[in-house]
Amino acid sequence: MSDPISKDWNYHPDLPLADGSIFKWPPKPGFLARWFARNWLSLSERVIMVLLAVAIWLWIYPDFTATKTFQAGWIFQVWLANFALVALCAGTLHWYFFMRKGQGSELKFDKRDMARGNKLWKFSNQVHDNMFWSLTSGVGVLTAFTVFTMWLMANGFTPVIKPLSNPIWFALSLVLLPIWSAFHFYWVHRLLHVPFLYTHVHSLHHRNVNVGPWSGLSMHPVEHLLYISSLCIHWIIPSDPILVIFHVIYLGPGAAMSHTGYEDLLIKDKRRLALGTFYHQLHHRYYECNYGNQEMPWDRWFGTFHNGTPEDTVETRARKKRMYS
Repeated sequence: MSDPISKDWNYHPDLPLADGSIFKWPPKPGFLARWFARNWLSLSERVIMVLLAVAIWLWIYPDFTATKTFQAGWIFQVWLANFALVALCAGTLHWYFFMRKGQGSELKFDKRDMARGNKLWKFSNQVHDNMFWSLTSGVGVLTAFTVFTMWLMANGFTPVIKPLSNPIWFALSLVLLPIWSAFHFYWVHRLLHVPFLYTHVHSLHHRNVNVGPWSGLSMHPVEHLLYISSLCIHWIIPSDPILVIFHVIYLGPGAAMSHTGYEDLLIKDKRRLALGTFYHQLHHRYYECNYGNQEMPWDRWFGTFHNGTPEDTVETRARKKRMYS
């Protein structure tokens, strides 16, 4: 018997989706050890982000002492660095997957290509529309939060650590920041799906039913403010500029990686880098489900999990109808 779900997708992982949360109870040490090794003991996307954050802090971002006062020079330097980060990451991924067709349709969730000739999008082009929102409002808001955070840290208004003096807290912070971001994202995302906010704000992002790398940061300015407010955690906890830049990369270029529309990057037919997830792809297709990500248990706890089966699609559509009735 054919799989009815496969008719709707070019590719999907085994269904129903397994529970990928690291907060399973009772805890499973083996599962946690594999999760940690996959994310932090291999050349994963998170390790690449850390290495990039260190390089940017040492050679690209302004000297820390210069950020004590708001001046156009160093603010522009931060904006330019953030612009380049988003443009190079999203642009390279788009070029490889959608222009060069470097992986063809292997591990691509949606059967369709990016939309063209549709007035739903600015410039009647999905990619150009996504680029506009990502590189204007997206980079602008990301830079505003970065600049203000660096100013707070430089003036001693928020606790600052040094990695070499506080190696344990620094390393722990690297592991915890993506978990914090996932927690923050879930609740902000639920808020954005309140019908009024969805209609006037979040629907701009959700036009991307079929996503590509430029879709990740393509949002309404209000959504950018809410999404990037995750950086406010550095105003409270002891932090370091490298941690801030890592967080910036996770929120900016990281969104491009998670919205490629492909599950993994293949090199010589082997999965080398995790990218998008079917978990979030289901959210873009069916809207009122999977508000968080696989590492957090909130969707399962609060009854908004879609496991990829036709039965869950029916339930999700009924939930959406109730919300908008």
